[in-house]
Amino acid sequence: MSKDRVARLCFGATFVIAAFSLGLQFVQDWLGVWDDPGTVEPSHAVRVWRFFSYFTTQANLLVVATSFTLARSADRDGPGWCVARLNALTGITITALVHWFLLHPLDHFRGLLWASDTLVHIIVPVLVVLGWLVFGRRRRISLRVVGLGLIWPVAWLLYTLVVGGITGWYPYFFLDLGETGRGEVTLYCLAILILLFLVSCLFWMGDRWLPGRQAGRRWNRPRLMVGRGRG
Repeated sequence: MSKDRVARLCFGATFVIAAFSLGLQFVQDWLGVWDDPGTVEPSHAVRVWRFFSYFTTQANLLVVATSFTLARSADRDGPGWCVARLNALTGITITALVHWFLLHPLDHFRGLLWASDTLVHIIVPVLVVLGWLVFGRRRRISLRVVGLGLIWPVAWLLYTLVVGGITGWYPYFFLDLGETGRGEVTLYCLAILILLFLVSCLFWMGDRWLPGRQAGRRWNRPRLMVGRGRG
């Protein structure tokens, strides 16, 4: 079996697991199993809106879309594609980091809730990062791609704060202006953007120096790259 076929199969497996995990979370949200006891039950329309407002949901959607595309063509390329691929990588990595250090200590899920939470916040991120480490492609991330990749998280933060200020609902407690306070929320936003930038730079450096698949479906050893990396 060729390495290209192995890559496509692995990306396909990631797509299936990510899509299943996201679908399971959507059904659970639709049924209200994540609702806090004693709170007013929102309508189904509000549940759907809230579900797609989570950074975790959007990061997993990017993973589903990019993994599906890579399963069809592991050599997919293009300027817009590079940004989408980097967003999927950084978004799902930040999802895992924020969940593990800020949200996981507060969770006490059991059974299907634990399985669903673990899939979208831990299993999928591990699969995505491992897939990139093993299969690449390489020489596809530039500083321009890193910069463009910040548009989505900045837009998400602005949307979250504006809509949260209007509706009073925030997807994460650390962004809740009423509960956390304007000063701390500002610090959290800056920390998230800095972390996103640093993680993006790590992928950029790995893209330049790690071995992996490049143009022409070649597998190369690390070598010194002179000049700018391709975007």
